[in-house]
This record gives sequence, C-alpha cells and structure tokens, in this order.
Amino acid sequence: MPAHVIDGAALARDTYGRLKERTASLGRSNVRPGLAAVLVGDNPASRIYVRNKMRACNEVGVHNEEHLLDAGATPETLLATLDKLNRDPRVHGILVQLPLPAHLDPELVAKAIAPEKDVDGLSWVNLGALVSGRPVFEPCTPRGVVAMLDHAGISIDGREAVVVGRSAIVGKPMALMLMARGATVTVCHSRTPDLGQHTRRADILVAATGRPRLITADMVKVGAAVIDVGINRVEGKGITGDVDFAPVREVAGWITPVPGGVGPMTVAMLLANTVQAAERTLRA
Repeated sequence: MPAHVIDGAALARDTYGRLKERTASLGRSNVRPGLAAVLVGDNPASRIYVRNKMRACNEVGVHNEEHLLDAGATPETLLATLDKLNRDPRVHGILVQLPLPAHLDPELVAKAIAPEKDVDGLSWVNLGALVSGRPVFEPCTPRGVVAMLDHAGISIDGREAVVVGRSAIVGKPMALMLMARGATVTVCHSRTPDLGQHTRRADILVAATGRPRLITADMVKVGAAVIDVGINRVEGKGITGDVDFAPVREVAGWITPVPGGVGPMTVAMLLANTVQAAERTLRA
C-alpha cells in the first residue's frame, strides 16, 4: 500500500487559521505582529520567496514590510538597516533572505539581529539556546517538520531517526529537536560511507542535502516516515526533492511531497514565530 502523503500545504492553511485567532487576540491589546524582510540584490528566486512570505503575512494579519538593498550594499549599510529594525517597536521579527551576495558575511548578519526578533531562529544565541534545550525560537524548517510528524500521529519518542544533511539551517537543528523529543538520532552527510546502511535503519528519515533524488527506495525502511526538505530545480524536470518520490512512496509509511510539503510549513512556522514574538511583548 502506498505511503500516506503528508500535505504540508493543507497543514499550513490550518496553521494560518489558528494564527489569525492569535493576531486578533493581540489586536484587542493594541498589538499587531510585524515582520520585516530584508533582501539584498535582485535574486529572482529570493524575490519570489519574500513575496510569498509577505502574502502569507497579509493572510494572517501580520504587518509586513520589505527592505530592498542593492546587490553592492556594504556591510555597514546592511547592519545599519538591521539596527534600525531592532529598535522599531512595530517590528517583532526580522528575516534576512538568503543567499546574500558573496561580500556579505551571513554569520555577521545573524549576530546583528536582536535575539528576541530572530524569528528564523538561526542566530548564535538562538542556536545555542536550542543546544541547551531552552530555545527562544526554533528554526522554521525543523519546527515545520516536527509539526508535520505530530499532525500525522507519528511517534518520535524512542524511535530511530536519521537526518541526511548537516547544515546549520536544517540538519543540525533538526537533529537537536528530534533528540529533544526522545529520538535516537544519526546525522549523515556527504562524507558518510554507505549512506543506505544508515538510512535503512530509520523509522524517521529526514533528507536535507540539496541533491535531487538522492534517497532511493532501496535506502528506506519499510513503513518509515520520509520527510523531504530538498528543493532542487532540475533542468527540464522542474522542482524535485532529495527523495525519489514515486518509488519511495511504495516502501515508506508516510512521505512528504515536493512541492507542497515542508516548504509551506516553513513559511507557516516563520509566521508562528513572529506572532509568538509579539505575544512576548505583552509579558515583558
């Protein structure tokens, strides 16, 4: 029997409905959550991503604004923009769209965002808090993955999980969040020999490598939950994930599609973190 497809787009819509209720409640206290997106340069894909995030903000009642900087913007210009947003009480969350032009250091930028407005959850402060088990904001993509597992009724506690990918954006925080929920976690990467030896043990398999169709059916345990974080543009084939979807679906118990899986939930969790940041201002 083919695997159950976890519909991230449908779950994101449900999440937006709950966020609307929370923004309405904040409005009764004269607080409107606000998200500022900073985009450096004119990367077409980045512009689409930012536009989609701003459209989602409008849907749930989150104030949103775009700050567009030239591709040649200096580090000083970018840092000055972030400093201004850090001090703006209308802005509860700050998003710097990646990738940045080569002359700008993403780590320097991440450190410049106030931790209480780092709704991407990727600053050193927030990643360090995640390691300690006391996260301020959980990174959006891993948070979305956990939400999808919970929605599908997939138990994490006591299960064996394999994360393929070790990026600071997805792989590392994903492993930490699964560990925090009681999973035994193995992290694999480009230098892992015999990748299938590890993935075939996984009750929960998360693929986040950026390599199209890396995970094939013979690498998947029967009945496993397979979460595909990859978004790859393949010439002549459009967008595909890191998982060879059709054959793997015949083996797995649950699987996420690309597109329409983890991507919509990443945006939904960005808005959830922004609303959470606004709610915290009432308790400050």
